Amino acid sequence: MSSLDASFVLVDHDRANAFSLPVNDASRAATSAATATPVKPKRPSTHPSNDSSYKPGSVPSYAHDWSAEATGGEVRLDGRHFIDAYGRVCSLRGVNLGGSSKTPTDHDHENFPGDHRSVTFVGRPFPLEEAHEHFSRLRRWGLTFIRFLVTWEAIEHAGPGLYDTEYLGYIRKLLSLLPKYGLSAFVSMHQDVWSRYSGGSGAPAWTLEVVGFDLRAIEDTGSAWLHGQRGGGHVEAERGLWPCGYHKLAASTMSTCFWAGDVFTPKLLVKNKHNQEVPVQQFLQNAFLDAWEMVVRATGDLEGVIGFQMINEPHPGYVNASLNSFNYNTDLHLSHIPSAFQSFQLGAGHPTLVPTYTRSFPMPTKHTSYTMLNTAGVKAWRPDGPTKGRCLWEYHDVWRWDKASNKAVILRENYFRKHPDTGEKMNWYTDFYYPFANKWSERVRRASKESKLVFLEPIPNEFCPESWKDQKPKNMVYAPHWYDLNALFAKAFGDFSVNVQGLSRGMFPLKAFYWGQKGARENFSIQIRNIVEHGYKSLGENPVLIGECGIPMDMNKGEAFKTDDFKWQMRMMDAMMTALENALVGFTLWNYNPDNDDQRGDDWNGENFSWFSRKRALPASLLSYEQDSPTLDNGGRLLPAIVRPYAAKTAGVPLRFEYEMNTGRFTFEWANRASGSADESSSGTSSVADPPLHLSRPLTSRETEIFIPSQLTQSRQLKVDGLEEGDAYVYDEKRQTLFVVTANNKAPGHKHRITVSVYPALEPSFQVNDLWSDFGAFFVALFIGVLGMLGFWMFVL
Repeated sequence: MSSLDASFVLVDHDRANAFSLPVNDASRAATSAATATPVKPKRPSTHPSNDSSYKPGSVPSYAHDWSAEATGGEVRLDGRHFIDAYGRVCSLRGVNLGGSSKTPTDHDHENFPGDHRSVTFVGRPFPLEEAHEHFSRLRRWGLTFIRFLVTWEAIEHAGPGLYDTEYLGYIRKLLSLLPKYGLSAFVSMHQDVWSRYSGGSGAPAWTLEVVGFDLRAIEDTGSAWLHGQRGGGHVEAERGLWPCGYHKLAASTMSTCFWAGDVFTPKLLVKNKHNQEVPVQQFLQNAFLDAWEMVVRATGDLEGVIGFQMINEPHPGYVNASLNSFNYNTDLHLSHIPSAFQSFQLGAGHPTLVPTYTRSFPMPTKHTSYTMLNTAGVKAWRPDGPTKGRCLWEYHDVWRWDKASNKAVILRENYFRKHPDTGEKMNWYTDFYYPFANKWSERVRRASKESKLVFLEPIPNEFCPESWKDQKPKNMVYAPHWYDLNALFAKAFGDFSVNVQGLSRGMFPLKAFYWGQKGARENFSIQIRNIVEHGYKSLGENPVLIGECGIPMDMNKGEAFKTDDFKWQMRMMDAMMTALENALVGFTLWNYNPDNDDQRGDDWNGENFSWFSRKRALPASLLSYEQDSPTLDNGGRLLPAIVRPYAAKTAGVPLRFEYEMNTGRFTFEWANRASGSADESSSGTSSVADPPLHLSRPLTSRETEIFIPSQLTQSRQLKVDGLEEGDAYVYDEKRQTLFVVTANNKAPGHKHRITVSVYPALEPSFQVNDLWSDFGAFFVALFIGVLGMLGFWMFVL
């Protein structure tokens, strides 16, 4: 049996419940813990603050501490909120950990793809011995909720059913440390453009081999852009090319086979361990679920792991796609953009003329030329693969090569737009995504426990589908992403900003343009509020967490690396953080990557998003690790915009939080719960500003805990205004927590409002400008001049 044959027959993916980690200390502990009933310590159901003699801050924990000791047990869901065991609403904010997890620790730029079966991800996102430094830093910054990235490749790179138990043991050890630092995490299976071997990250190389791709020919046929895996993506000609890989042959074919292979690739059968032929969708999905179960068995019993995310930024592949073009409004068109039909021809070894797009304004790109690709006539399909070297889509009679005319001919024009057999319309969400998401969530809970949270997201840049409400799994968190697409595409930010979200949905252009910092804050606030409120509208009272949001460090042509002045990055980050706060939504920032540096960035497809770089930090030997230690800030960028106060645990329902980073002043407003049950009607709507005041779990705490970073308060006095008679507070700088105990916490709907400031005030980082502040004098002068001319014309002439 050849090594290629082995990729088809190594393991039987149809077995039901025969999974266990190979025997070693870490895996034995993980497996036994996942199957045994954990012994929980008994904790009081009532918070100590309910005692009338309680003094604020008497508990040993801190605001941004998500350990069981601090929350009274587990963080759970209640309506649109995360709540702790005392019924307090929890605001979760943190980081993606981290961008380096997309690639192996032994990733070799020059020899990619290399020996893809022997790579290792042990040490991603950082070695165990560095955990104390990084977790202490995130605790100091109040970013204690982690989206912990793993990839399918990291778990199962050696072949189907061959799991990297050293890696599973490593992530178990790392995640077991979280409660010590007050951190909590959900484990997210990351992917971009299907796999590193199709230009992104995620799936193992053998998944492409199973379908029949020749890894050594994928790039030459235009089936993927792989230069970003070899350290490229930093020069202007390569900037932003990697997302275009989603609609190239390799990634689109793999996603189609994974989600909808039973419908669109029914002839593609691969052999399992018992030499039985099974459909490729079944093979891939079962392999994916099996790998997930290994992750859950390794980590699902840990206190610090509250849930799991099925997959990052899912993509439907060719489902509902046209053979002749992609949608310009939803799919990035940059450089060579072959249609699906043209991609089929290229992959089959036929030189093909394809449209080429370049950057433009006001539209982001425009079609400027055609380029002949695959002039050498290379085939993307292996002759010893399941299709015997034929294009998979030719194999399914979607098209054929007409030898008489020497041209490609489409045979089934609407193959992906309707069911090939029944002619019925297909919907990727309802027909493919929801059923698999429910199957996955059931599998996860069987391997861990029912209370685990499951995080799911839609196709990038789409609002939450209304069809999701009736098909969502239990304990689901809606976790979409948001980026400013204009700044992301241009790698630039200044006073002029654009609401691309609105433009792509038909907004009148002049309404989509904004000026100044006030304009950027308003622009981003509208966009993020739209995402959150569409979630509430479609799913009902269901928690929303922005799973990714961030800004490029290398924007404006990397000017900040030369001047060490990150003012525009600071302004953009502030606008985004302000928008998140206005929407009262939790988030995990993209990303914290200790391996980031100014030249290579995050060392993946030219991206540079990490606002921390170890190369800018002090060596570990010079650090102290207390929460109020400024030594941990070295290596951080934009910290005044990122490390901000927030109400982490609220004894009531948050209504408004407004923070001005240039003064250090914030206002927080919250309300007592309404009387009655959560099932009764309330004044709440899908608006972020008008939440329902009913919750199911009883509130047994009077203490609200607000994270206030010592960066703000060091050598300054803290002032709290707005307290009512009987209210009390204390600020503990070492714990970076403002503890507030209210006297009137029983009157239904009663509102509390405090304003917190520091003295002396902060030195402003920038001016919060707008169109009027920048051009008001000019407009006034122009208006006076026009009036003068009119007066002269009317009364003198």
